[in-house]
Amino acid sequence: MSNLTQAEKAKNIKTFFEKPAVQAKIKELVDKNSASFSTSIMQIVNSNAMLLDADPTSILNAACMAATLNLPINNNLGFAYIVPFNNRKTGKVEAQFQIGYKGLIQLAQRSGQFERMVSLPVYECQLIEEDPINGFKFNWKAKPNKNELPIGYYAFFRLINGFTSELYRTTEQISSHAKQYSQTFKKGYGVWADNFEAMALKTVTKLLLSKQAPLSIDMQAAVLSDQSVIKNVINQEFDYIDNQLSEPIMLIEVDDALFNTIKTNISTGEMAIEEALNGKYQLTEAQRLEIESL
Repeated sequence: MSNLTQAEKAKNIKTFFEKPAVQAKIKELVDKNSASFSTSIMQIVNSNAMLLDADPTSILNAACMAATLNLPINNNLGFAYIVPFNNRKTGKVEAQFQIGYKGLIQLAQRSGQFERMVSLPVYECQLIEEDPINGFKFNWKAKPNKNELPIGYYAFFRLINGFTSELYRTTEQISSHAKQYSQTFKKGYGVWADNFEAMALKTVTKLLLSKQAPLSIDMQAAVLSDQSVIKNVINQEFDYIDNQLSEPIMLIEVDDALFNTIKTNISTGEMAIEEALNGKYQLTEAQRLEIESL
């Protein structure tokens, strides 16, 4: 597709979305809104030159993941995104599903277990005491100077049963996190470059929810599918072509028995090495090295 014009690429993707099987899948998810759903996806694709080169199936699956979670895909709304990514394993551009921090908040609200939830940028004049044990203290009435940049980002929730939890990360910690776990950040493009604050707020919100909050079925699906190429929405099959989050608590811990099963499946060809390394397993460094040597 690289030798085609943008108009020709857009036409090819539009033709893909007009296929009866594709329309049937969309109608199954969004029913009467299938026409407007397809139109909105094409608007997103046409606004991003790299998405025009993406595998249409990956675009469809990312959109279907958002539809399953009942989140609108609109970059201006900040609930969910379709993000192009150059998959080095396949040598082609594929579309990732990424959830925004507003989408995480929306799913938390729907669960009915949260009384209050907020995520905010923090400025130097607002941070009074940085105490992760007894709780941070802020002066939210203090206003930053014009054009002042945040020194950190903060997320907080209170459940209806009274349980509260909070998380604060400095801007440097957020940047370090992004550099380590997002290739697009390191290359200076993508949603991190376009809207650092929104991604920083999402990071602290997601880490807080993943560590401390009761996760509904939809919230579990959102955490697991975030930053992945969606292979199968129904079976929750995700390919993490970008790097994993630093605290992958949703991953499956691998004991000796499971590790032996994984190695056996690799030896018989039932599982690819990449699937074991970049999939749903929380491997130790020793286990990872052993799999890499197979």
